[in-house]
Amino acid sequence: MCPFCYIGKRKFEDALSRFPQKDEIEVVWKSFQLNPDMVTDPKKNITQYLSESKGWSLEQTQQIQQNVVNMAKEVGLHYNFDKAVVANSFDAHRFIQLAKTKGKGDAAEEQLFKAYFIDGKNTDDQETLISLGVEIGLDATEIKQVLDGDAFTAEVKTDIYEAQQIGVSGVPYFVFDDKYAVSGAQPTETFLGALTQSFSEHKPAIKPIELNGDGVSCDVDGNCD
Repeated sequence: MCPFCYIGKRKFEDALSRFPQKDEIEVVWKSFQLNPDMVTDPKKNITQYLSESKGWSLEQTQQIQQNVVNMAKEVGLHYNFDKAVVANSFDAHRFIQLAKTKGKGDAAEEQLFKAYFIDGKNTDDQETLISLGVEIGLDATEIKQVLDGDAFTAEVKTDIYEAQQIGVSGVPYFVFDDKYAVSGAQPTETFLGALTQSFSEHKPAIKPIELNGDGVSCDVDGNCD
C-alpha cells in the first residue's frame, strides 16, 4: 500500500543486479500493515480516501500524488492512483506468506504491487488474489483454502511484532544480515553499499540493527513523505 515500497523494491533490485555475489543473497519479504483498520471500499479510489482522511483538497491530494508518480517514473513504474482501490491488506499479506512457503514471495510481492498501483485491482478480493497466485504458479484451490480460513494469520502478526521490536515505524525498511538497516526508498548506491558492507562482515550471530540514513517512506499513521 506504500507507494515508496514499490519504488524502493526497484532501487534495491538495481543494486542487487550490480552486486558481484548476488547469487548468494537471499531476499525474504516481511509483512507490515500501514493501516490495519482500513475498511475495503471498491467504490472509492485512494485519491478520494486520502483527501477525506487527511482533510486535504482533491487538488492538493492529486499534486502530492503527481510528485510520487514522477518519482516512480524514474525507476520505470507508471502509477495510476486514480484507479487504486481502497483495500485492507491483511489477506494480501496472508497470500504473500503462502507464496513464501513455495519460494515465490518476491513474485507475489511484485504481483500485488502491480495490481494495486498500476492495474487498479482490489487486492482484498479473493478472486483477484487467486488469479494473481495462479499467474505465479500457486494452486488456486490452496489459495482459496487459505483465504477462507485463518491460515498464516500468526505469521503476519509475528512479522509485524518483530518489526515493532526493532523500531520499524515506517516502510520501506530493509534489514541486512540482522545488522544494518536502510529506511526509505534510498538511492541505488545506498543499497549497494549496505549489501557490500553486510556481506563482507557476514556472521551468523544476531547484532543490533543500525539505522543507515533516511528516505521517503510512509509511517504507521498513513502519512507519506
